[in-house]
Amino acid sequence: MNRRIFLRGLGGACVAAPFLSSITDSTVKAQPATPPKRLIVMYTHYGCITTRFFPKKSHGPLTAADLQSTTLKHLAPHVDKLLMPRGIRAMNEWTVNMDRGQGNDRHTQVNGSYFTCHPVTPNSDDPFSFETATKFEARPIGPSLDHVIARQLSPDGEPLLMRVGNFREGAPTAISYSAPVTQYPGLGAPAEILARLTGLFADPLPSPDTYHAIRGKSIIDLVRHDLDSLARFDMSRADRNKLEAWKAMLDETVTTVASGQCNASLATALGATKENFDLASTISSGDDALTRRISDNLDAADLYSNLAVLAAACNATPVILLKYPGNFLFKGLGLTLESSSMSYRLGNAGMQGTCVPGVIDMLLKVDDYYARKFAHLVEQLNSIDEGDGTLLDNCAAVWFQDVSDGCARNLNNLPIVQVGSAGGYFKTGWAVNVDDGSPDLTTGNSEVTCAEGAPDEVDGTTQATGTDPSLANAPINKYFCNLMNALGVRAGMDGFPAPGGSEPVTHFGMYDRTEDFIGGGVNPPTIHDPGEFAALRAGS
Repeated sequence: MNRRIFLRGLGGACVAAPFLSSITDSTVKAQPATPPKRLIVMYTHYGCITTRFFPKKSHGPLTAADLQSTTLKHLAPHVDKLLMPRGIRAMNEWTVNMDRGQGNDRHTQVNGSYFTCHPVTPNSDDPFSFETATKFEARPIGPSLDHVIARQLSPDGEPLLMRVGNFREGAPTAISYSAPVTQYPGLGAPAEILARLTGLFADPLPSPDTYHAIRGKSIIDLVRHDLDSLARFDMSRADRNKLEAWKAMLDETVTTVASGQCNASLATALGATKENFDLASTISSGDDALTRRISDNLDAADLYSNLAVLAAACNATPVILLKYPGNFLFKGLGLTLESSSMSYRLGNAGMQGTCVPGVIDMLLKVDDYYARKFAHLVEQLNSIDEGDGTLLDNCAAVWFQDVSDGCARNLNNLPIVQVGSAGGYFKTGWAVNVDDGSPDLTTGNSEVTCAEGAPDEVDGTTQATGTDPSLANAPINKYFCNLMNALGVRAGMDGFPAPGGSEPVTHFGMYDRTEDFIGGGVNPPTIHDPGEFAALRAGS
């Protein structure tokens, strides 16, 4: 029998154990095959009206009724698979007095540091400077989470970053960095994205050798954790030599792991057709590039979400990002102001002035739109059976927003929504306040101005519409550790992610306190609070 066929889908420990005489049968047992884990991120800009976004309950089991009066009502059918990590702060906040981060720009440093937890360079200590290099071109000095994960787990070492609507990105809104100061462009056109998946959903599935050429992933990558666990057993030198020889042989082999549903029929069912791609290409990068419909049941943004679902079903990569554009005019929602200016409540990029009439309702329309897009993604993931559950059950689908309230641009009390347990790793059906466990964490102050009956003067320098900076400050680095450990990323002895590592991830980024970002890297690298959020784990 061809050894590639023989090894397809077999765990390294299951195959190697019989040849190691000093390991007893009772020590190593064959484990049933389990579906792969994936992380699917949806990232949007300018925060939200937090007072309408968060359920009143910040810690405890959630019900559909808890969501009905909120922006998240569209997720009510999936509340049992939902996890709301509350009390989290992202890094490198911009403030007028540089109290909590660098002085570069309200957008550049926040987005650049969001998934890297590194400061941006070149640094500025003038929060109101319009110097091009520091305001528009500054980039983080470390790689982003998606690349850290992909280097260990993705077949080609890269994530799948989709620019929804095919908008070009610059440093102020970019989030993906493959290396220090190296922005990763990702893919924008749906046809480009599908080309990335070419060969993964052919009928019949490709041969092992063809699949190897497509995915470039050896069997040792798939069973590395089994072999690492085996290597930690007390065994004779002869058996340890055998194990190393076995690893060398595995490096020469390949395996096919594509889902049985990864086929052209699934692609068609998800709308990944030439007709839809042609329609999408005619509306990309315009005012209607997100909201315009391309078929009776699909708009342009949903097409990108469906491609993310297809990539997950085909196990093309374990980390997929849906990056929505900044500065977008939602003409399809009947709005006449672009999203950034609306978030300031003023209709421009200023920080002080009089509210645009009805601006809270305008912002709620955008919030509702994004919530419907995320609900669509979740529904599609949940519609595909996989293993003992659905594709959604083996994913962590997470909606991140760059800030909490868009006018205050505060990074504490972040609105984060996760659906899916990543194969049982995460607790679901709960809101979990990882900061202090209180069930009544504030929903923020988004309606303290510009709302009906409230003052109509805005002063963004005070951050009054946000959340008190003394509250909800648990570092986002720890949540990133949760996500990496759930997917199987490993760390070195220092706890930082490292290819070939054998330890759980406990450290990520350069800093985990936003105050340390002041000066742009002058403080020594420090993670004050290592580890993941244990309260987010299933069974906690």
